[in-house]
Amino acid sequence: MPSNRSLLLATAIAPALWGTTYLVTTEFLPPDRPFLAGTLRALPAGLILLAATRTLPRGQWWWKAAVLGTLNIGAFFALLFVSAYRLPGGVSATLGAVNPIIATVLAMVVIHEAVRRNAILAAILGMIGVAMLVLSPEAQLDWIGVIAGLLGGTSTALGVVLTKKWGRPVPLLSFTAWQLVAGGLFLVIPALLFEGLPDGLSAANMAGYAWLAIPGAVLSYLLWFRGILALPASRVVILTFLAPLVATMLGWLVLSETLSPLQWAGAGVILFSVWLGSRPDRATTPAAASADNMPVCDESGNKADSARVPVTSGHTPAHTLGG
Repeated sequence: MPSNRSLLLATAIAPALWGTTYLVTTEFLPPDRPFLAGTLRALPAGLILLAATRTLPRGQWWWKAAVLGTLNIGAFFALLFVSAYRLPGGVSATLGAVNPIIATVLAMVVIHEAVRRNAILAAILGMIGVAMLVLSPEAQLDWIGVIAGLLGGTSTALGVVLTKKWGRPVPLLSFTAWQLVAGGLFLVIPALLFEGLPDGLSAANMAGYAWLAIPGAVLSYLLWFRGILALPASRVVILTFLAPLVATMLGWLVLSETLSPLQWAGAGVILFSVWLGSRPDRATTPAAASADNMPVCDESGNKADSARVPVTSGHTPAHTLGG
């Protein structure tokens, strides 16, 4: 059974991979097709996983899987891209950083997680750190973009809390497949309606889409959902601050972008917030648990124990566009 620390470290790989989205999108993908990128990131990977696992939802899980896939992937990607296109990158990333704050509050209200002073302070510090890292004084606001950014953060925060509340009735691979398919289907219509298909794809385009689909979707969401189900939501969502940090560091390392002293300080604040928020409070330290042995309900949505619903282990194997 993995410890809490090893689970956190594995879960942190997910937002780190999401942080590569900005670099891959700008350097490898066709321009001006964000919804197509989201669709190709989620839907093919989900269909492949679904074909491999051959497990469809049953009972209440048809609509639950659709809701989770929409909140965690489909609506989140759509709102994220609307915000990114209508706002300077720094503003969009800062608005997206409200996710841990909203998720921490929702976890207390919806699933009655204990109030964690560390989590609340870390969420506030992390948002300040992201603003220091990516927000410029010249940034202009567009209210549609602002609303989309806030709704995007709310969407994924609610998705995290509902994932925690509902658990999973099937192995992790199947659970992830359902959400990737649901999220990808949500994005198909806006992709075709507003963007259409490119005339052709280069080898670089194909490599970019493959990266977003396999490490950026399959691997990252397997690790992400595993962490959500095994650990307090407030300890997991704080890790999302790593996405803009990784994106900015990749810009510095790969694209030779320069960073000011304020940005370096913001990076330090983010790292401190992640360390602080991932630490359990002494009074509420949870026992280590593995998501691969945590069946919460059967496939009809009813509560179940491990004797009634055997769950096998699944393979455990963005800057502003992360996630």
